[in-house]
Amino acid sequence: MQDFLTVTGMVLKTIPVGEYDRHVCILTRECGKITAYARGARRQNHRLLAAANPFCFGEFKLYASRNSYNLSEAAISYYFEELRMDVEGACYGMYFLEIADYYTRENNDEREMLRLLFQSLRALCKETLPRRLVRYIFEQKAMVVNGEFPGMPADGGVYLEATEYTVGYVTSIPIEKLYTFVLTEEVLEEYASIIDGCRRRYIDRHFKSLEVLKELEKSEL
Repeated sequence: MQDFLTVTGMVLKTIPVGEYDRHVCILTRECGKITAYARGARRQNHRLLAAANPFCFGEFKLYASRNSYNLSEAAISYYFEELRMDVEGACYGMYFLEIADYYTRENNDEREMLRLLFQSLRALCKETLPRRLVRYIFEQKAMVVNGEFPGMPADGGVYLEATEYTVGYVTSIPIEKLYTFVLTEEVLEEYASIIDGCRRRYIDRHFKSLEVLKELEKSEL
């Protein structure tokens, strides 16, 4: 008799396998980041067809084989369709998933990163919040969660008081209260320059989705 494991999490990425199957990378509350084999998930009308895709958040029922987990069932609470159907939103969302994939590990306690990812994707769906601001808040808090954010730059630069306050606020505030403010354009530009500098220094990976985002943001300026 097979022993099943039920986890709550979000699909970060999927990889096609053969003609009909997928490998699914899931960030979970219980086991950190895990990879599961989703047999038949690319077949038309298969029960896992919708669930085995990035952004899906919910409960996943797994069983272990000799070398991997296998995905048996899924009960999805959020598909984040608003992002899937919006090119810009999808680019931001995929970038957030890439950051989460970069930072997380199997069997680590990744509950904070999962909460941050979930709340940040919800923030991207709010029309009242500039997505550039959501991006920089997410980047900073991801570095904070992983113990890498150094605080305000120690380069002797002079920054607006509101910028310094924003950096301190995002560092200390609970994740659920992150996306409750907007910034003036002047403060946002200073804040963006600080977080960009920290990201280049502490995150040593090239993200394809970030390059696309930069082009989108240039077109909006």
